[in-house]
Amino acid sequence: MLNLIDVPHNHLYTSQELTFKAQLKQKYDALSAVEQKKRARDLAHLLGVTEAQWVASSLGTLQSIRLEGDGREVFKAIGSLGSVMALTRNQSCVHERHGEYLNIQAQGPVGLVLGPDIDLRIFFSRWAHVWAVQDQDRLSLQFFDQAGVAVHKVFCTEETNTSAYLALVQRFAAAPHWPVSQETPKSIRQAHAADRVALRQAWLDLKDTHDFFTMLQKFDVERLGALSDVGSDLAQQISVDRIDTMLRAAAHAQMSIMCFVGNPGMIQIHSGVVEKIVQQGPWLNVLDQKFNLHLNLDRIQNVWVVNKPTTDGWVTSIEIFDEAGEMIVQFFGARKPGVPEQPAWRELLVSLCSEKLAA
Repeated sequence: MLNLIDVPHNHLYTSQELTFKAQLKQKYDALSAVEQKKRARDLAHLLGVTEAQWVASSLGTLQSIRLEGDGREVFKAIGSLGSVMALTRNQSCVHERHGEYLNIQAQGPVGLVLGPDIDLRIFFSRWAHVWAVQDQDRLSLQFFDQAGVAVHKVFCTEETNTSAYLALVQRFAAAPHWPVSQETPKSIRQAHAADRVALRQAWLDLKDTHDFFTMLQKFDVERLGALSDVGSDLAQQISVDRIDTMLRAAAHAQMSIMCFVGNPGMIQIHSGVVEKIVQQGPWLNVLDQKFNLHLNLDRIQNVWVVNKPTTDGWVTSIEIFDEAGEMIVQFFGARKPGVPEQPAWRELLVSLCSEKLAA
């Protein structure tokens, strides 16, 4: 079995880093066996460190090696691994997709992966740390932002070329460096549009869904503020339970949908039919062979049906937000540019609304 500890790399830490690690080990050893088995994100929170710092510690069942650079060159090499599991999450939702990294574009500040299974939009300006991680027999590559929050993880599976994984780690292995948490200032926009009439007209003049973000920038308005300002025929709230209704209806009809989950450093997209919908406690899950989604319903503040005009006709989506106004997940009917929206998807979302949508 591949063992990261066998990969040649510099294990030397500074005295300050060794002191930090020793203190962290004391905190970890003081935890109960149940607490020690928590997922890395939750365990790091218990210990009062970032997830990147916990991964760097190589404590517990973890072995880790820091990889060189900001992630672009490592990312380009992921295609050599064959089939893997890609994971992107935010505080409220986890998106997991099996497949190969194909057509990787990672030259500038914004990158892409455009395979039929793995479909990503990458914002490298938010990336800071890369680690190869082994947790017992599970191997992964993990990418973190400046604040030590995971933006993306790539897990090896039974179908992965582990020899290629080992070669990648050997190629990029670097001397250890303790990740320092450095928050990125969040841009502050107006909660609502100063000119709601002009916002509504700009919305009605949209030709492409990708122009929506530019419109928000132009009016210097938060996304939630724009949704509430523009009128119920273009955006209206629905109840949280309608998410389950939508997913089960789409599964029953074998309707192909798109699911977008992101954080400041990554957006991960699934396109296809969903089949197995299961609710466990607060978690609403899609548990399919190649796609898993885990959505924490308790963290949802509001849900909107959003209606945008394009040159291909109206495009309708569900947008889900947390209490801080951050986007958790978006759902669309699967479509390609130049192709109209699926009538069945449009009909489904219209059925979830209490008021008429513009058409």
